[in-house]
Amino acid sequence: MPPSAAGDNAGIPAAESGLLPWRLAAPISRSVVLAGSGSNLVILGGLNGNTSAPGVYTLNPSVGTLSSIGQLSGGLHDAAGTVLQGRDVLFGGGSPGTVATVQAFGAATAGGAGSPARAGASVIGSLPQPRSDAAAVTIGNTAYVVGGYDGSRPDPEVLATTNGTSFDDVAALPVPVRYPAVATQGAKIYVFGGQAITAAASPVDDIQMVDTQAHKATVVGHLPMPLAGATAVSVGGHVYVAGGVSSVAQSTVTGVGTTQLGPPGTTNPGAGASGAVPDAYVSPGPPQARLTGTVASTTIGTIWAYQPSNGKLLQAGQLQVPVSHASVAVLGDTAWIVGGEAGASQQAVVQTLKPDSAFGTAGASGAGSPFFGDHLLVADRGNNRLLLFDDTNHVVWTYPSPSSPPDPLGFYFPDDAFFVNHGTAIISNQEENETIVEIGYPSGKIVWSYGHPKQPGTAPGYLHEPDDAYLLKNGQISVADAQNCRVLVLNQNGAVATQIGTNGRCVHRPPTSIGSPNGDTPLANGDLLVSEINGSWVSEWTTTGQFVWAAHLPISYPSDPQQLSSNLYLVADYAKPGALVEFDRAGNVSYRYQVSSGPGELNHPSLAEMLPSGVIMINDDYANRMVAID
Repeated sequence: MPPSAAGDNAGIPAAESGLLPWRLAAPISRSVVLAGSGSNLVILGGLNGNTSAPGVYTLNPSVGTLSSIGQLSGGLHDAAGTVLQGRDVLFGGGSPGTVATVQAFGAATAGGAGSPARAGASVIGSLPQPRSDAAAVTIGNTAYVVGGYDGSRPDPEVLATTNGTSFDDVAALPVPVRYPAVATQGAKIYVFGGQAITAAASPVDDIQMVDTQAHKATVVGHLPMPLAGATAVSVGGHVYVAGGVSSVAQSTVTGVGTTQLGPPGTTNPGAGASGAVPDAYVSPGPPQARLTGTVASTTIGTIWAYQPSNGKLLQAGQLQVPVSHASVAVLGDTAWIVGGEAGASQQAVVQTLKPDSAFGTAGASGAGSPFFGDHLLVADRGNNRLLLFDDTNHVVWTYPSPSSPPDPLGFYFPDDAFFVNHGTAIISNQEENETIVEIGYPSGKIVWSYGHPKQPGTAPGYLHEPDDAYLLKNGQISVADAQNCRVLVLNQNGAVATQIGTNGRCVHRPPTSIGSPNGDTPLANGDLLVSEINGSWVSEWTTTGQFVWAAHLPISYPSDPQQLSSNLYLVADYAKPGALVEFDRAGNVSYRYQVSSGPGELNHPSLAEMLPSGVIMINDDYANRMVAID
C-alpha cells in the first residue's frame, strides 16, 4: 500500500456513519425519537406520506422490529419531544394545524418481543401558545423548548419546564427559526441553522447559543452554508450536526460515494464536502432538489463536528443517505437517526453516527472514511482497469491509462489486485485472460508476467482462470488455478515449485486433490489458506504441498478466506443473498452476516477483509459496489 497521508492530529473524533441493513416498515419523517428502555428506541408520531401519525412504537435497532405500544391523542408531526422525569413528553406540533398541547407517555418497557400492553398518551398541559417545528432538550431535571412558530408568526422565546405544565421564559433567540438542529453541552444549548420565519422561508446559517444559567441567547458563529431541518446530537462528549436542506446548490462528482443503494450500473455522485445524492438513487421519487417555502433546497449528507471554542463546524463524515427532517436519539455511544426526507421522498432508513478516532479526526481530509489515512485499491474487472482511491473517495491512479507503457499481454478482466514490494508494485490476476502480471506503481510498467493471453491450459506456463495471485515473502508467487483445480507456487523464473491438487480432479480429497480453488491467502506462518468451491471447504497447506487441516462450512460458495486471529477466519459466501462468515478450524461458525433484502443484502461478495479501523471491507460484485460493514 502507498505511504499513508494521515497525520497524528489530536481533536474531535470523526464520525463512523452507518446504515442499518434493514428498512422500517414504512417511510417516516418529522417524528419524535427518544431513548427507551434497554436498547430500544421509542418513535412517537410523525408523517407517513401526508398523514400525521398517532402511533407510538418501540424499535429494536439490532433487528429492526417495531412493536406498537400506544397512541397519542391524535395524529401529530413536527412536535418537540424529550424525556422529562422518566416520561416521554411532546410539546405542540402539527395536527395538522399548529397546537399547544403537551402530552406525556410513560417510559416504554417493551423489549421488542411479544405483545406489549398498549397505552394512551396523557394530555398534561399546554404551551403558552401553539407551537410547531420546534425542538426540545433536557438539561438535568429541566426541559427546554427551542424555536418554532405558531403557524404564521415566530416564537423566539426559549421555554423551560420541570413538569410540562408550567413554563418560564429563559431567553429569546436573536434569530427566530423553525426546524433548527438543537443539542446541549453542559448548561448551554446550541441552535444550528433553521428556516427563517419570513416570506422567503429560506434556511439560515446562524449558530445560536442559549446560556440557560445566564438566561441569554446570542449568535456565536455561522454554518458553512445555510441549513434547515438538520439533526444535531451530543454524543461521546461532542456535538455533531448532520444532514438538512440548504439553499446553496451542491456540486456532485460522477463516480463513487458513500450511498450505494441504487440498482447495479447506476452512476452515483461523489461524497464531497456535502455530496448531494439525487433521490432516484435512494428510492423512487422526484429529484432531490425541491421547494421549501419559496426557496429551492438541496438535501445535504455532510456530518460536522462543532468546536465551541471558535464556533466553527469541522467536517467529520458523510451520512450514508443524505436526509433532512429526520429524528435522532442516543443509546450508549451511538446516535440513531430515524427516517427523514431526501428531496420530496420520505425515507424508511435508520442510520447511525458514532464518534470513532479510527475514522479520523474532524476537520482532517478523509474524516469519516473507514480507510482514513490510507488508499483503497480496486480491481474493476468489468471495466478492465485498476482504480486507486484516497480516503476522500477520489480516484488518484488508474491502470491502464493513456500514460501507461504498452502492455503486450492486454489487460483484460482483472479479478484481483494487491500491492507488493512495499507499495512499489501491484500483482494482478486476469481470470479470463489466463494471465498474472506484476505492474510497477505508479509507472504502470509490466515488470513480470505468467501465462498466455486467452489461452487456457495445464502445461507449464499456462493457467485456466487464475484467481488470487499473491507475492509471498520469499519472492515466490502463489495462485489458485481454479479450472485446473490446483494451486501453483511459482518461482520468479516461471518454474513451478509446488503444485497442490491434481489437474482436472476437482474434488476435496486431500492431499491428492482439491475442489476448484478460488483463494490461496498467505498466512502469517507462511502457509496458504485455500478456499474450495466444490464442497464448500477451506483448507490450510504449506507452500511445499503438505496438507494441514480443512473445515467444511455451511455456505454455498466460499471465496477468498482471511485469517483474523490464531484460530479465527473470515470468508465470503459468493451467492445471492451473500454472506460473511467467521469460523474456526473445526468449522464452527461464530458470526454470520447475511441479509435477504434491503440495503444490507449482498449480491455475490467475493472478498471480505478486516481493515485497521475494525470494519470489514467487501467487494459486492454483482451490486457493483464496495461495502464496509461494522
